[in-house]
Amino acid sequence: MRSIRPSSTARRGRNARRRTSPVLGALALASVLALTATACDSGDTGADDRAGATASTGSDGKITIPDDIKDRLKEHGIDLDKWKNGAWKNWDRDDWLREAQDYVNPIIKGLWDPDRMREAEDPDRSVDENDLSGDQGVTDPTPQAVDAKAVDPSYHENAPEAGKVFFDSPEGTMVCSATVVKDPAHPGKSNLVWTAGHCVHAGKGGGWYRNIAFVPSYNDSGKTAEQLETATKEEAAPYGVWWGDWTKTSDQWIAQGGQTGGDGASYDYAVIHVTPEEGGSGKSLEETVGSALPVKFDAPAVPKVKSITATGYPAAAPYDGQKLYQCQDKPGRFSLSSTDPTMYRIGCTMTGGSSGGGWVATGSDGKPSLVSNTSIGPAHAGWLAGPRLGPVAKGVYDSVSDKFAGR
Repeated sequence: MRSIRPSSTARRGRNARRRTSPVLGALALASVLALTATACDSGDTGADDRAGATASTGSDGKITIPDDIKDRLKEHGIDLDKWKNGAWKNWDRDDWLREAQDYVNPIIKGLWDPDRMREAEDPDRSVDENDLSGDQGVTDPTPQAVDAKAVDPSYHENAPEAGKVFFDSPEGTMVCSATVVKDPAHPGKSNLVWTAGHCVHAGKGGGWYRNIAFVPSYNDSGKTAEQLETATKEEAAPYGVWWGDWTKTSDQWIAQGGQTGGDGASYDYAVIHVTPEEGGSGKSLEETVGSALPVKFDAPAVPKVKSITATGYPAAAPYDGQKLYQCQDKPGRFSLSSTDPTMYRIGCTMTGGSSGGGWVATGSDGKPSLVSNTSIGPAHAGWLAGPRLGPVAKGVYDSVSDKFAGR
């Protein structure tokens, strides 16, 4: 299956011209569904714990990077001061860290200001429906498109677990959607965020993205893009900016994920452990936003799922990425390969930028759980597909939880 990249000249107009990055100016992404399959390594749970050390804030308010993270940067020939002053923009393939144990993401305080968040692009990924004929797995008829409905502000009241993931890639400044999820090692005090693997790692032939950060309840009051041009950081990020100090994705995503439509999509998920940019009051992410969703890993069969609600910040036309939307539909089956798990598929008009957003279903107990995340969709919108969460997904989730269990 192939990715479709129409001309980008009709997209983002004014915002694209404002960018300071020459890479973004040259490679601004097209307005197709941003469902990237860039695998993050679920990696070895025994990987060096030093990489998960958390930054702290001193009495002077300055962020302190633990010596362990500095040492890991030095191991890869990276000087922390140079990194924070722009060396992170070097995407030389030979120096692009790929393996799970290589993950480093030092806080660069103030990097994610309102302008940079507002102008972030969606990662470019779509599937050509004409390529589906060769699939050997089970695929139900294409669902009818379901119009995405705007979530009423405040988003924190109506979808408190939702937010945006921002990151830098070789193509420029990017954005995905994400969900605050529970942490079994820290009941009521989770610092875990669920998103798509392609929102943290470039997959086959690539490595970890940089400056990965989560903003819960982004643009909580539902301001327009024009109003956000003069918004304060507190208005854009009312619950702060939370940096990913550790993340995992599936080994399958790292091995298979790429820029051709659908590769690795059945394993396109990631878990990020976050820490606040400003240090804060010592409260966890879950305590800060007041909510977190449990994750369901026994992958209920399609006939047993009455309805799924997908949530995200679609950024590709006709949306602008600044507001939160939802689609609700009964899922069907979608198969890209007879050797990979069959995915869920729903009708939905959300576009790129909704990647990584949570899919929620209500169980027999009447309680909501996260059962998937947005991964792929067609070039012209109309439906979304997400992986069914089974043992591999649970392994990714447990490895991040276990890593911070004693902290």
